[in-house]
Amino acid sequence: MTSVQNNGVKAPKAKSSQGSQTGIYKVDSIKDIADSLNITISDNVASQLASDVEYRINQVIEEAARFMRHGRRTTMTTADIEQALRVLNIEPLYGHSPYNPTTFRRALPFPQMPSVGPVYFVEDEEIDFDRVLREEKIALPKGVSWTAHWLAVEGVQPLIPENPPAIPRDTDADKSELAKINGHTNGVLTNGAGNLPLPGTAALNATGKKGPSLQPNQQQSQQLVKQVLSRELQLYYARLTSSLLPPSSDMTKRSAALASLRHDAGLQALLPYLVRWVGEGVVGALKEGTQSENEGKVLDVLMDVISAILENSTLFVEPYLHQILPPTLSILLHSSLPSSHAAQLRTSAAQTLSKLLTQHSTTYPSLSPRIMKTLLLALISTGKSFGTREGAIRGLISVGKEAVRKGLVEGGGAKVVGSECASGGRSASGLVKSVMEALEVLKPQGYDMSYPLNPANPADIETLDKLHETLGPFFAARVQDDAAWSREILGETMSS
Repeated sequence: MTSVQNNGVKAPKAKSSQGSQTGIYKVDSIKDIADSLNITISDNVASQLASDVEYRINQVIEEAARFMRHGRRTTMTTADIEQALRVLNIEPLYGHSPYNPTTFRRALPFPQMPSVGPVYFVEDEEIDFDRVLREEKIALPKGVSWTAHWLAVEGVQPLIPENPPAIPRDTDADKSELAKINGHTNGVLTNGAGNLPLPGTAALNATGKKGPSLQPNQQQSQQLVKQVLSRELQLYYARLTSSLLPPSSDMTKRSAALASLRHDAGLQALLPYLVRWVGEGVVGALKEGTQSENEGKVLDVLMDVISAILENSTLFVEPYLHQILPPTLSILLHSSLPSSHAAQLRTSAAQTLSKLLTQHSTTYPSLSPRIMKTLLLALISTGKSFGTREGAIRGLISVGKEAVRKGLVEGGGAKVVGSECASGGRSASGLVKSVMEALEVLKPQGYDMSYPLNPANPADIETLDKLHETLGPFFAARVQDDAAWSREILGETMSS
């Protein structure tokens, strides 16, 4: 029973020692934290801090519950707590993820300290190394990087994984319609001297017969090239070749076709077909033993085509030099060209060779020596015809002054040709004229008056002997009337 004072007022109860613990957050937790930081606080301060901590926790939980309800969930996650901390302008707790929640386990009670109460802890995961080693390794994806590749090379898209696959341009219906428009059959754009197979069709030679079957690799490589050629370029090729060959009296059309080759841009994709067409045309015209007037005209047109290709500054000709040189050298060194066109054809081939060396000898330093070797073999080898030797001499003139000196003087070409011309009669007149034109290249400039070598002068006698030994008696007799010319041919320094 409660005690009552005399005046009838109830006496208040005495406060117990546990009256300071009013919340769920214990004062002992505050003291433990303070001790870990080497701070000593009183019971009253610890009680106030515990109440404040509990208030802050309730505030965070209330904010987190709002995010939970807006997410239409019944379970609060660490993401809700993180959002609540951000709203309250408190730095979030790191290391906790809703996708991998932390699992707390309850520790067993301590028999020695029954008043401690339940203790929870985070259990460390035990990793089994055998299981980890047996599991399949997951390779990390490569990071973002930059690399370079060719989008197009000379207007042709290379077939590499970085580029999209090539789409066939022409179908069977398109090819048949194109053949009807242009009057072509069998899927081939034909003309008098060459042909251009359309994609997916068999190639026909100049006689109309089917060519040899190709291996699968060759078919695949040719298919890749043929897909690049557009319908417009196919039509251009057909009209161009038909205007040039067979030779006709319509010079206006031929001149327009050659002018187009010299100046038009956008013909790079057609260049390999033109070079192949020229090569096949030269082989077809020279394969017979005797050439007719018509074949001479064909060769003349083909040489004009090569010259026009080299004059077109928009064409990249360097990859096709190994295909342009054979027909040019074949016309230059062929033994039996048509008599009415022989001199013109060899002169045109020599000029084309000179133009080719002028444009590309700096890029390919070995080009001039290789051509020089070919011309020297044609000049001094035994059993060569007059036409071959004449073409070799004209080729040396086109290469330059030093080529003439090495071929006719140092290489003994003039001596070999002179020994054959001495018994050749009128048939060797063209060859003799070519040698003299080549020696004219070595004639010194700036001497208006010339005097012959004096047989009474010992120095002139020595020069005359060297001249006969180097050029042979046939050409030495034609040069000895000019002493300055003779010394220049021998490479001697002229005396005053």
